Amino acid sequence: MHDIIDLESRGVPGVFVATVEFTDGAERQARALGADPAAVYVQHPIQDRSDAEMVEIADRAFEAIVSKLVAT
Repeated sequence: MHDIIDLESRGVPGVFVATVEFTDGAERQARALGADPAAVYVQHPIQDRSDAEMVEIADRAFEAIVSKLVAT
């Protein structure tokens, strides 16, 4: 999250991607850092997913990620 905050402070849009399992933790960390970075949450878990499953997860998240990157 620090990297996203750093990018945004330089005028570069950023989005972090995490699984839904980490929604609460990510939101708490953002508040603690005084930030509100764009986030996209994907299904959990991902560590045991096949390459094909990871591509499917990424494909489903792609539009949301791009949308948040270009939002003004």
